[in-house]
Amino acid sequence: MQKARRSAALLVAGAVLVVLGLAALGGGVWLIALGGSWYYAVSGLALLLSAALLMRRSPAALTVYALLVVGTLAWALWEVGLDWWPLSARGDVVAVVGFLLLTPWVTRALGGGTERDGFGRVRTDQDGETRGPRLALTAALGLAVVVAAASWFVDPHRIEGTTPTPRTVASTAASPQPPVPDDEWHAYGRTGFGQRYSPLDRITPANAKSLEVAWDYQTGDTRGQPGDPEETTFEVTPLKVGNRLFLCTPHQSVIALDATTGAQIWRVTPEIKGELALQHLTCRGLSYRRSAAANTACPAQLFMPTADGRLLALNPETGAPCPAFGGSGQIDLWAGMPNVRPGSYYSTSPVVVAGDRVIVGGTVLDNVSTAEASGVIRAFDAETGALLWNWDSGNPDDTAPLPPGRTYTANSPNSWSISSVDEALGMVYVPLGNQPPDQWGGNRSPAVERFSSSVVALDLASGRVRWNFQTVHHDLWDYDVPAQPSLIDLNLGGRIVPALVQPTKQGELFVLDRRTGEPLLPVTEKPAPQGAAEGDRSAPTQPVSALSYDPPPLTERDMWGATMFDQLACRIAFHRMRYEGRFTPPSTQSSLIYPGNFGVFNWGGVAVDPARQIAFTTPTYLAFVSQLVPRGDATTLYVQGKNRPEKSLPALNENFGAPFAVKLKPFTSPLGLPCQSPPWGYVAAADLTTGKILWKHKNGTVRDASALPLPFRMGVPNLGGPIVTAGGVAFLSGTIDYYVRAYDVSNGDQLWESRLPAGGQATPMTYMGADGRQYVVVVAGGHGSLGTKTGDHVIAYALPKS
Repeated sequence: MQKARRSAALLVAGAVLVVLGLAALGGGVWLIALGGSWYYAVSGLALLLSAALLMRRSPAALTVYALLVVGTLAWALWEVGLDWWPLSARGDVVAVVGFLLLTPWVTRALGGGTERDGFGRVRTDQDGETRGPRLALTAALGLAVVVAAASWFVDPHRIEGTTPTPRTVASTAASPQPPVPDDEWHAYGRTGFGQRYSPLDRITPANAKSLEVAWDYQTGDTRGQPGDPEETTFEVTPLKVGNRLFLCTPHQSVIALDATTGAQIWRVTPEIKGELALQHLTCRGLSYRRSAAANTACPAQLFMPTADGRLLALNPETGAPCPAFGGSGQIDLWAGMPNVRPGSYYSTSPVVVAGDRVIVGGTVLDNVSTAEASGVIRAFDAETGALLWNWDSGNPDDTAPLPPGRTYTANSPNSWSISSVDEALGMVYVPLGNQPPDQWGGNRSPAVERFSSSVVALDLASGRVRWNFQTVHHDLWDYDVPAQPSLIDLNLGGRIVPALVQPTKQGELFVLDRRTGEPLLPVTEKPAPQGAAEGDRSAPTQPVSALSYDPPPLTERDMWGATMFDQLACRIAFHRMRYEGRFTPPSTQSSLIYPGNFGVFNWGGVAVDPARQIAFTTPTYLAFVSQLVPRGDATTLYVQGKNRPEKSLPALNENFGAPFAVKLKPFTSPLGLPCQSPPWGYVAAADLTTGKILWKHKNGTVRDASALPLPFRMGVPNLGGPIVTAGGVAFLSGTIDYYVRAYDVSNGDQLWESRLPAGGQATPMTYMGADGRQYVVVVAGGHGSLGTKTGDHVIAYALPKS
């Protein structure tokens, strides 16, 4: 019986080695043919040789396997050094199988020698022929464990440093901050400057660990209603005016809360037209304005853009419409639009308030067709809703209000994100996207080529272009400018300069003089890969800032997975795609796009500290795959499939009217993990006067993104922005694990975290309550395309009452 068990153990162990060996050898030969590493083929041969020796009951199987362990360790160290996660992925399967081979069920079955014990019983020789091989394998595995343990305490991705101490930087005479009380938050980025900086200092690095939940309000508005697109998301940053918070929900409710208690004061839900073919359903925030006129009906206004293409003006006291605005409390943003299809144009971001006017942008459907609505930017009279000017990037020189009977330029680049404003300089700063389709640009006009993927400064009075800075030339990667520009006055060698900081998806932070658009930190034009799809071209160079979070180009060594086998699959996929570094053109072959269109930075942007002259940033790194699919006609579904489950949703990525549809997906392993090695997300600080990255730490765990809730701090993606405070504390909730965290701005150390009931893909805000406590508010609602848990929570944190 015992002999049969041992034989069975050898048979099972040998079968495992055969399966693993064949997989490694087959995949390894394929990888070699693609020009990749020889390790997998060699390891496959070693596994098969060990299996054959096991079947022959030869102890040499352990010796061969010991050589495989040592060879794997040496190869892994050569490729990635003492970097735990990529190191462990290379050796985990080899190590686990090695420990199984050392179990008594295997070792006692090896070798042919026998001996009698003191009672005359025959037993298998455990100390003769197998001793040396067992010791060799034990030593090899012990060495691997020691190296793995050492790598756990090494973080080669970490940058240590400190930020400058706070100092007073006088505002330039031409550009003072709009007046917002220190204890309030009047715009998406607190002010029109979009800094996401609060002058409050009650919460400090010394006491942040004591933060606790003060109140938790649930809106009752969650994803999952009929017709909801995948990206139905709760991304709002509330406003705080007086002792009230104002926020909006994905399904367009507007809510006023008591800022100190969280109690609901009023709630309105405007009726939204049905049958909207929406790509996104969200509301990132409201806009606030105190009326300068003697308006008794609405001494102040809340502006709310709706999913069906309207702009509402509401009374902050009651939520009732402001009747003077448009004659009924609303204006129709479809006026003058071409290609009217409900849901194909709307605003997901708050409008800009500047004195007596509101400036409105909007999103158009991405990669659906070449016959979409216009990306026009319009200014309306804040009191009456009358159109004052319109800037259409497809017709940029004619900004006079569009006369009846005419329409704006179809399919022109749009601004779906948040703009900033400097009222003293008389400019609004607009981040622009691309013209659909994003991945093919063979038919773009000169005006589109000029303004796509740019930040454009428009004159507040006339709408005319004051300056334009393009962040990507002939964008083929969906590298639209996603984030609100942050305005800050910088002390450059004793000279105070009004600056603009523009984060981009490709990882640049362009630091510009906001008066002229000229770079304050050097911008270099670097050669870019050529060879675009048929009928298209690639720009010969692309701009790169001296302050850049652009990651190094990917190599085969950067491929990752939970095991050596999904890592092998990623290596094969890597070599099968076209990849020549950043700005590799999309192709029918499939191109690897890194950073992907998720962006190093997205709509959450960065937070800037005017006293420290720094940016607090949250760079994210995810690679995507872009494959062009030739279209034979303008109606067939090439990527959506004939049996789409929701006919009310737009046919994304079909690009009707263009020569190519596009397939877009994250670059992931067969197990669904990113194919590139972690970390995938950081918190970091950069000196805006020098361009130096001062510190950089991986951020977030895989607790909510893995099959097992393991809190490994690998550094995970973030979607949602940070805020910083004069107290020296920054806050962030946007990671894909469900936490809000506080950080020491000076060195990046995490000070505190609190578990959220759902994904926190929004930007926090902070204010002073009526009880004298500083509050931090976080929205936890989840994000559809990220797969984070859905919720409807608005949570306020504060220090305990003294």
